[in-house]
Order: sequence, then C-alpha cells, then structure tokens
Amino acid sequence: MTKGTNSGAGRDNRTAPGGFSLDVRLWKVTKAQSKTRPYQLRWKVGGKVSSATFATVALAESRRSELWQAMRRGEAFRVADGLPESEVRAAEAAGQAREVLSWFAFCREYMALRWPTAAAKTREGIADGLAAVTLAMVEQEQRMPSPEDLRLALRWAVIPRNADQNPPAHLEGAYGWISKKSLPVSALQDPKILRDVQYRISFKLDGTAAAGETSRRRRRALNTAVEYAIERKLLTDNPLAAIKKVKASASDRVDPRVLVNKVQAAQLLAAVSYVGTWNRRKGRRLVAFYAVMYFAALRPSEAVGLRKTDCYLPEKGWGVLTLRNTRPVSGKQWTDSGERHDTRGLKSREAQEDRPVPIPPLLVTILGAHLKEFGTARDGRLFTNERGGLVGSSTYWRVWRDAREYAFPPDLQVSILGGRPYDLRHTCITTWLNAGVPVAEVARRVGNSPEVIHRVYEGCIYGQEEAMNRKIEKEIDWSI
Repeated sequence: MTKGTNSGAGRDNRTAPGGFSLDVRLWKVTKAQSKTRPYQLRWKVGGKVSSATFATVALAESRRSELWQAMRRGEAFRVADGLPESEVRAAEAAGQAREVLSWFAFCREYMALRWPTAAAKTREGIADGLAAVTLAMVEQEQRMPSPEDLRLALRWAVIPRNADQNPPAHLEGAYGWISKKSLPVSALQDPKILRDVQYRISFKLDGTAAAGETSRRRRRALNTAVEYAIERKLLTDNPLAAIKKVKASASDRVDPRVLVNKVQAAQLLAAVSYVGTWNRRKGRRLVAFYAVMYFAALRPSEAVGLRKTDCYLPEKGWGVLTLRNTRPVSGKQWTDSGERHDTRGLKSREAQEDRPVPIPPLLVTILGAHLKEFGTARDGRLFTNERGGLVGSSTYWRVWRDAREYAFPPDLQVSILGGRPYDLRHTCITTWLNAGVPVAEVARRVGNSPEVIHRVYEGCIYGQEEAMNRKIEKEIDWSI
C-alpha cells in the first residue's frame, strides 16, 4: 500500500491496553477552510477521527510522514487524541503530557480568570457563549436534562462566587449532569463534536437561526477560551480554524420600517407624558429620556447615566451633552456591586475618554423643562424613577409600549414602527445621514465606527441620489 492512498486499511484492529489501538487509517492531506492554516490532515484511530491543520502543505506532509512511520513500526495510537504511543511516552517522560480536564471544570477555571477584568456585560456574554457550546460538550442520552436547564446550570456554575455553593433546587439535576457527564476539552478536536458546536453557536434552542451578532459574540467568547486551553496545553491548536465564520447578515442592518417621522415622534413624546396615573407621573419623568435618544442618538444605557454636569444648556442656540460613562443593565449576578446597572466607560472608547454631542435648541428646551420640574438625583443624574433610583429597562420599555398604544392607530400598533425605544436612536442617526452630515461626523457623535454606520444604516439613506449625480456631473463636465 502506498502513501498516496488511505493508509492502514489492513492493520490489525486489536485494541492495546490503556486506550490505545492498532486500528489506524491515515488519509491524504486536504484543503481546509482557513486562511491561516489551510491544509488539513485527518486520521482515524479505533474508529475515532483525529485531525490537525497546518500553515503549509510541507508541514502537513511532514506530519503525515511521521504518523506513517509510526504505523510501519507497529506502534499503537492513543484513541483519545490520535497520537502514536512513542509521542505519548515521550511527552509523559518530559512532564508535558496534556492534562485531561472536563469542559465543565475548564469553563469554571476560565471564567474565574476573566472575571476580575471583564465588564458585567462581557461576563454575561462569555457565559452565554460557553453555555451554548456546553450543549455539544456533554454526553448525549435520552433521559438527560433539557437544553434550557443545562444552559442555565452552566451560567450559574461559572460565576466565581458560586464555586462553593449548592446549585438552586430547580437546577440540581442539570448541574449534576454537566459536572459528571461533561466531555474533556480535547473533544473539541473531534469533527463531529465541532460540527455540533458550530450549530449551537449559530442557532437558538427552538432551531431558528440566531442573530448574526449573537453568533459572532458566541464565537469570539469560544475562541478566546480555546486560546486559553492551548496555553494550558489542553489543546495543541485551535480547532475553530476549521469552522466557517458566520458572515454579517441583513439582520445587522436597520429595517427602515422601524423609523418614525417627525409627526410620529412628536406624537410619541406627547403620549409618553400621559402614561401613568395623575399623581405618579411615571411617563412625564421619561419624556426627556426618550428625547435625548431621538435628538442626540444616545443609547438607553447612556441616557440612564446622564448627569446635569454633563449638560451645557444655554438660553439660546445649540447646547452640548458631554457623555462620560454608561450604565448598562446586567443581571445582579454579573456585577461586582450586586446591582443590575453596571458603571462603565463609553462603548468603544478608553475608560476616561468622553464624547461631546451637540444638541439642537428644541432638546435644550426639553431638558431645561425636565430639570425645572423634576430636578436631579442625589448623584446629579437627570433621569430617575419615582424613588430617585436608576431607571430600569423594564420601566422604560413598559412606558414606551403604553405610549405607542396612545399615539398610534391599531394598524400601526401591531407593526414594527418605533417598536423599541432604541429605534429612536436609529431614527436620529438616519436623520443626520439623510441631512448630509458626513459619515465620519455621525460616527463620532454616536460612538460607532464609520464602518458600522455604513453597514447598519445603508438601507436607510435616501433622497441624495440627485445631489450626488450633480456633483459627479460637475466634475466630469468638459464644457466648464
């Protein structure tokens, strides 16, 4: 039998002691879907397929030759990772044998490592990515806990302060299953497991495709975890290189149908003021909250943390909001303070960097009226709930839902028009773009990169074709 064919077809299929096998098949080098390591070598030991990727075909062929020579010497191969016995013994002798660590134990170790330096939202995102992958990294049996319980149990287990605690009663079964039935980290090198991992990070539990950003976030979380596993010598290389990356999809772009016009925006802000009973004025407290999203493109988390000292509100003309921090909402279990709102610097900026946003006279007037009627919280925040605390996401979502019922007729209430408070920010950004404000300036004001602005809002820019055509015509007109 030559090296150019499937090798090892006639080998003795006996299984040697200690998880080794003489049943080995070695395939040719093939192309892999990776720009950095485009050559793949696959071989099967005792029915289990192992693989490795390489930067050059020479490296791949060299490794294939090493395995081929071990087969000719009659060596047994370890089933778990496909290594020849001589390499395994050499690694053990040098004290470099890879540690066998379960996925469950690895996730807890990795999360404890990342926890001190990660923001609450980042912690939650990492946990979500690891929990999604966990569904592929446990033994699959008929009578196993539900996927939802397995994910919740892993999310609970990776929180460092829960390390010495008993799991909640409703998660005991799922927690026990993960801790006992979790596969080793090295199972990520199994192509079958890897395909399941790709499915788990790309789809929801109901089988529908996850949003493009969700898939990318989960992949990023898994990739950084795998890189740590390589540092720990639990893996030899990154198996994710063989997984095709999720491409940006239309779901990342703003649907023009969510954008409100000037009349609808005015109706919504007016309707907000009517939400709540006459003596509680729940909605009136939030009119200016929604206004800063519509006129200044603030994110809800930025509006929650806005303080009076951040506002320059002149008697006439344009004012300025100088944003310095954000108060994103996370579960209490993910924050160091134990509160739902974390305190962070601005998104995509250094910790102490601010972002000045010019605001039109109408918003200056609205904010001035808000301060006159409601004042500020003890720490200077503009927007508070009725007890003076932080405005929760559930509060501004409920008020917005009720305001849409007041402002819109039935046919628009069931549509996606202005369906979320965040759509006010989308409307503001689109308004600036359609007014001819350069993309770079829009990006600076809203705290995004120009690339994101181009990609997310490309379907919402209209009315500039004739103006652009006139500019082009002027440049190519030879008669001038």
